Amino acid sequence: MQFHSAIATGADLEAACRSTAIAVRSGLGPGPVDFAIVFAQPRYGAVIERLPVLMHDLLGARTLVGCSGGAITDRRRTVDNRHALVVLAGRLPGVRIDAVAVSNADLPSADAPPSAWRDLLPPTASPRAGFLVLGEPFHFDTQALLAGLDFGFPGLPKVGGIASGSRHPDGHALFVDRSTFHHGAVIVSLAGDVQLDTIVAPGGRPFGRVGRVTKADHNRLLMVDNVPAGQFVADQLAALGESDRSIAEQSPLFLGIACDPFAERPAADEFLVRHVVGVDQEGHLVIADPVTVGRSVQLHMRDSGTSSRELRRRLQRADLGRCAAALMFRCLGRQSADRETFAAIGGQVPLAGFHCNGEIAPLGASTFLHGHAAVLALLRPRTEARP
Repeated sequence: MQFHSAIATGADLEAACRSTAIAVRSGLGPGPVDFAIVFAQPRYGAVIERLPVLMHDLLGARTLVGCSGGAITDRRRTVDNRHALVVLAGRLPGVRIDAVAVSNADLPSADAPPSAWRDLLPPTASPRAGFLVLGEPFHFDTQALLAGLDFGFPGLPKVGGIASGSRHPDGHALFVDRSTFHHGAVIVSLAGDVQLDTIVAPGGRPFGRVGRVTKADHNRLLMVDNVPAGQFVADQLAALGESDRSIAEQSPLFLGIACDPFAERPAADEFLVRHVVGVDQEGHLVIADPVTVGRSVQLHMRDSGTSSRELRRRLQRADLGRCAAALMFRCLGRQSADRETFAAIGGQVPLAGFHCNGEIAPLGASTFLHGHAAVLALLRPRTEARP
């Protein structure tokens, strides 16, 4: 298994595609390209429709996918607020790759059997290793897709991100082979001699005690442990030391919601971090996602130092020396030095990624759309020798 990545800047899309293709071809050497994934700034505008055709012609990749991203990155640098694109391409012997574009209309109904979700993808005789998922933020029900993929393919990792960089409902692009889509999602199935590992580094640091939601109304948190939500927050802030209180007061407030509805004492890495959007007239917290009674919650603050250390710890445990390539899906609002952390630990492992409107990764037994997280998809041969 062999990969190479390349990044290019400049408003001339064809020149940028040619530059990355030449660099990738040089890095890989002679031979066919099995898979390529490309992330591009939406600043290219309408001409971005040409990108998958250009890259397909230049690389001849058997499968090509990608999307638009507000900032794009490789191992060496991150480019924001400029025309740019990044490509990761490789040869994957013994691996079957299938890519499909889906819309809301393609998704099975909520009461459909698991086979209906498996039918979204071509059948394969090789064992599936996992899925890459890219979506757009305005039209598509990503949560429904992830729940359905978990239902149809339990136990397999699903990882990816939501396109970013445009405020226009039709301004994001998804790529599959030679086609461009502005609505829906792209699903990539990996099967055969490949292993897909995931790393999720949360974007917030928990503080205060864990409480249990005792009253809620959709996305309004009313009471925690039978205490008004506003008072619960005030109590947790008051208990902080001076240094942590200073960080919390300068940070947006987040609510960690336990991914397991039955967990009474969830670990720090078992919380889904969600925005506290505001406080309503009654003093209730307004959360970016629905909150349910009985769920464990804990307040979080943004802390770039803790986030970087947590990513470093998880990368060190991942044994990147056995990794053939990595994809990074990082929140637009995250402030940690994630690329630098990866480069310091990952050495020469090829990397490509973009800053997302939401990061897709498993947590516990289910797949979620995360916020303020850094998510990594690590690709390696399944048959490699293990220590």
